[in-house]
Order: sequence, then structure tokens, then C-alpha cells
Amino acid sequence: RERNLRVRTASLALLASAATLLNGAEGFVPAAKSPSLAAKPTTVPGRIESTDLSSEAGTGWDSFKNLKDIPSGEESRKFRRTVYTHDDWKKHRSQDRFIYYIAAIFKSGVYKNLGREVSAVTLVATFIVIWNCIVGGFTDLEGIQQAALVDGLPKIGLPLSAFTLTSPSLGLLLVFRTNSSYQRWDEARKNWGMNINHTRDLVRMANAYYDGRNVTPEQRADDLNHVALCTWAFVRSMKRHLSPEEEDEQEFRVELYEKLPQQQADMIIAAAHRPNRALQDLSYAIDDLPMHFIRKNEIHKAVTIFEDDLGSSERILTSPVPLFYSRHLARFLALWLFFMPLGLYDAFSGSWNHVMLIPATAVIATMLIGIEEIGTQLEEPFTVLPMQAFCDKIYNWCMEIMSWSPGDNGRIMNEVKTEHGYFTTGASANGDANGYAAPAPAFQEPAAPAAPGQADTNAQWAAGAMGRR
Repeated sequence: RERNLRVRTASLALLASAATLLNGAEGFVPAAKSPSLAAKPTTVPGRIESTDLSSEAGTGWDSFKNLKDIPSGEESRKFRRTVYTHDDWKKHRSQDRFIYYIAAIFKSGVYKNLGREVSAVTLVATFIVIWNCIVGGFTDLEGIQQAALVDGLPKIGLPLSAFTLTSPSLGLLLVFRTNSSYQRWDEARKNWGMNINHTRDLVRMANAYYDGRNVTPEQRADDLNHVALCTWAFVRSMKRHLSPEEEDEQEFRVELYEKLPQQQADMIIAAAHRPNRALQDLSYAIDDLPMHFIRKNEIHKAVTIFEDDLGSSERILTSPVPLFYSRHLARFLALWLFFMPLGLYDAFSGSWNHVMLIPATAVIATMLIGIEEIGTQLEEPFTVLPMQAFCDKIYNWCMEIMSWSPGDNGRIMNEVKTEHGYFTTGASANGDANGYAAPAPAFQEPAAPAAPGQADTNAQWAAGAMGRR
């Protein structure tokens, strides 16, 4: 009786502690009978209120939320192209995130990809439990120990030390795998970040440097619009270049014919390397702008950065983590997990017929193979990056920047200073300096005539110098 009383007291203490942690001191206060007080939400001082994870706000935190049949494999990658908003970040750091993640564990696309591997390891654990019951005896449902069904066969098992010695090596391989894959994803994302930054920089300089004194407003708008479209055409061609053909080819053609002149779209589509053709069109568009060549060179620097980003992305796409590393890790992990139940068998002797070995093996296999799966999914980053969203934003931003004009903010632009006239002077007749006149040379005094006999001396000295050469 005293023992039951102690157990009951301990249980009540644990429940009270849990209520205090979850609800604060208000967890012990009875619900208010007043309707106004009862409807008032409880707030705990010092605790950040949780965000409603079931709300529809945001776009990127749970891309699978409204899907009835959650895809796996390659089909799931398109739903991982997340673009976060502030509402998404609130959900991401919510205090209830662990509860939500655990509740949604069976909806995880990563774990769905592991079904066959985890099932195979679990079957090995099941076989070991059944085999040892058959050859070594078992406990029936009434708790009575039964003799072996088959005599003369040994029970199977391995010392746990074999897995203790090899687990650090396996851990290092898994860490390096995920780190190298994340670095590839991070570099690909930085490449697109550079594209976003320098597309805005390019169109900003083109708009600011444009010399519109000798052109009509319509011509200025057409020139700048062409530069903006050529800028977008490059990033859209780069996106198609880095995406699977079956996923993006049709949409790529439709977008090009909608936004570009037909002949320009035809030339890009027919090119063997479409981003290169789009960059060439962009270079032509920049070179055709009325401004001094020094300013054009500054704009062309952004085009060079585009080429660097493209080359870096192509390197990531065509060069995986060395295959012998990935394959050795997969073999190491598979063999380690297949033999692991043999080492864990004796550790579960406290459970009925060691049966808890089976779910423990399934959980361990899911976690370890999941790490390798994450590394494999990140290794090729372009089909999980929101490249289409990047291209759409670049188009919108470029067109908006090109719609602005000097003085439209109400501030009158100053006249060009005399010392800057070289960069903005109108075109000269002979087309000096990319169509812009160079300043007239300063006046120089005529050279004094040579003294008598000096010309002959100079000629002799020059002839002697040529002979020595």
C-alpha cells in the first residue's frame, strides 16, 4: 500500500512539472468562469508565443502541405524550390516545430525515398530474431520459456565492439559527404545571387549612363527596353541550360516568344549553347547604346561576371563528387547496417524475445541512410533551387529600373560639367571614340629649325645606330 502511494505521488509530481513547463504557472489556475476572461488567450511572461503552423501564410516553409499524394523521387524535387518570406521564417523558428516535424514524419519525401533500403535492413533484423528463437528457444505469450524448435544449429550474433570501432569512420564519411554536397548547393545559390545582383547593376548603369540628348524619348525607351530584355534572356537561357529538357524546354520556348522579337528568339533557341548566344545579344545591345566607350566597358564588366557564373554552374552540373567516394560510402553504410542487428541482438535481451531489435534497427537505418540521402539530393543543386522564381524577379526588376528616367523624382538634373564634356560630347564626323569626339589637341609651338649642318649630323648618328643593331 505504501509503495502504491509513493508511485501515485510521483506520478502527480511528474504531471505537475509537465503542466508547469508547457503552460507556466497558469497551468494550475482553474479556467475563468467569466466569458470575457475565458476567451482571453493565456500568455506566459518571458515566453515567445508560437506561430500557427497550420496557417496558410508564406510560400516556402511547407511546400507539400496542400498535396494529397505526396510525391517521392525526382517528382519531389520541384516542391523543394523554396523562397522564404517573413511568415515562413516565423514558422521555421516556431517553438512547436519539433512536434510538427515528428507528426509529419510519415509524409517526409526524404524518408519515402528510403523505403526499400530501410525495409531490407529491417528484414535482416527480423530474420535474426526469428532464427535465434527457432534455434535457441523462445518465450511464448504466457511468459513460459520454450525449447528450441531445431537442435544442432547455433544462434547468430557479433560483438558490439566491431561496430563501435568502425562507427567513427562511418560518421566521418557521412559528414564529409553532406558537407561537400552543401558546399555545392551553396556555390550554386551564390552564382544565382551574383546574377541577381549584377543584372540590376547592369541595367542601372545603362539607364544612368545613357546620353539621351540626341535621341527621342521613344528611342531611349526602346534601347533600354532591349537591354533589359537581353539581360533577362541570358538568365532564362542559363536556367534552361541547367534544367532537364523534359521539364523546362516547352516553357522556355513559350517565354522567349512572348517577350523577345521572333528573330532574336529563333537565334537563341537554335544556338548550340543558348546562354552564350544570349550573352552575345546583350553585348551587342550594350555596344549600341549612345555613351562613351569607357562607360560601356564598365557595363561590360557585369557581362563578364555572368560568364563566370555560368562557367561555375556548368562545372557543378557536370562534375559530381568523385564516384568512388560516393560508392564506397554507400557500400560501407549498407554492410554496416546489414550486420548491425547481429551486434545489437544481446543489447535487447530485456525485451520479449529480443523483438525490440526490429523497430530499433528500422529507426537507426532511417536516420543514417537519411543523412546519405540528403547529401545525394543536395549534390545536384539546380533542380532544387527556385531558378524560375529568380528569373521572374530579374525580369520584373530590370523592367522597373528601365522605366525610370533622369529627373522623374522631381529633382532637376545638373548640366554636364566642362571637365566631363569628353564623356558626353556628341558624335564626331570621323567617329572617334566609339562615335564620340575626342577633345582637340592643345596648341603646340612649331619646332625651331635645325642649325646649319645639324641635319647631316643627326642623319649620320641615326645611320650608325641602325648599323649597330
